[in-house]
Amino acid sequence: MLKRTFMLALAALSLAVPASAADLLATVKARGTLKVATEGTYPPFNYREKNGELAGYDVDVARLIATRLGLKVEFVTSEWAGILAGLAAGKYDVIVAQVGINPKREQAFDFSAPYIYSMPQLIVRNNETASYKSLADLKGKKLGVGQGSVYEQQAKAATGIEVRSYAAAPDTMADLASGRIDAALNDSLMSAYLLKISKLPIKAGAQVGAVERMGIPFKKGNPEFKQALNKALADAAADGSLKAISLKWFGTDVSKAP
Repeated sequence: MLKRTFMLALAALSLAVPASAADLLATVKARGTLKVATEGTYPPFNYREKNGELAGYDVDVARLIATRLGLKVEFVTSEWAGILAGLAAGKYDVIVAQVGINPKREQAFDFSAPYIYSMPQLIVRNNETASYKSLADLKGKKLGVGQGSVYEQQAKAATGIEVRSYAAAPDTMADLASGRIDAALNDSLMSAYLLKISKLPIKAGAQVGAVERMGIPFKKGNPEFKQALNKALADAAADGSLKAISLKWFGTDVSKAP
């Protein structure tokens, strides 16, 4: 979501960590669990199986990291639009849900090293005759994006595009197939997955942006936790565990920069 919002959750900036506060690593170790927020509506990254169990790349990564930290994982699902605000409010310890690393978010939160890389991509109908090579080509058109996502911000920053925001990607694809919108903009890995499983008359369009880095955000002021988290990710990369999860969900290693 591969893959998102420029929400700064500025409330986090006012939640200064006092010098005497315990590092998050000590807190989660004492509790024995790592509280992880994810959406649960963004396959193949995080979604619910028919039996209600969470699954996806993010879910597998979260379980792997918790295990490497010697913790059990406790998942909390949240709509994307409010997920960063929930982290700022202390409702959970981390977010593992395709949170793009960018300077504005780094003003409010610390991030792990990137654990997945992707880029923005358009999706169009199979019978589309127009050639959309950039967002500029969509001037005067209707573009579907994820509500609160980086793609929503990118689309709204472009001139002359009618932006329509959706809470879930399947709804975006359904409106695209029916002609309610002219194109959709999403994460390239998400797009590949949707096209693979979809029976809708839609196809991949042009990639329209730079490579994006996804990381795991948490509250500032927790250097010991950051060091432990990054070590867990580095060890998982070194021993092939992250690559195995990537191959399971995408057939290629998306944990390394292209």
